[in-house]
Amino acid sequence: QVQLVESGGGLVQTGDSLRLTCAASGRTFGSNAVAWFRQAPGKEREFVAAINWSGDTTYYTDSAKGRFTISRDNAKKSVYLQMNSLKPEDTAIYYCAGRLTSYPATSGRPTEYNYWGQGTQVTVSS
Repeated sequence: QVQLVESGGGLVQTGDSLRLTCAASGRTFGSNAVAWFRQAPGKEREFVAAINWSGDTTYYTDSAKGRFTISRDNAKKSVYLQMNSLKPEDTAIYYCAGRLTSYPATSGRPTEYNYWGQGTQVTVSS
């Protein structure tokens, strides 16, 4: 069974950058697609970005394109989310999630992912 632990969140100002890390344990992680989701207070969990097992295919929500970059290092069992030009509307708890297939769900639905981390808080002040 794979377990995920997110880190790297914090309080930053508008325009700053953060790099989130999703560290995994478990032998199957390297063959699984991984996604980042976020959930702001009072809102539904929403898709941010996803990456396939090898790292050569990525997907982003429109608000993340051009500002966020998802990447992975299977040797380190880690997936990263580099977030640049942060805005107050990026404030949320960020979760990483794994899917027991090699490619992400194009639907972006949270229900398509099989295991989740506990989340890390990102707060962007104006």
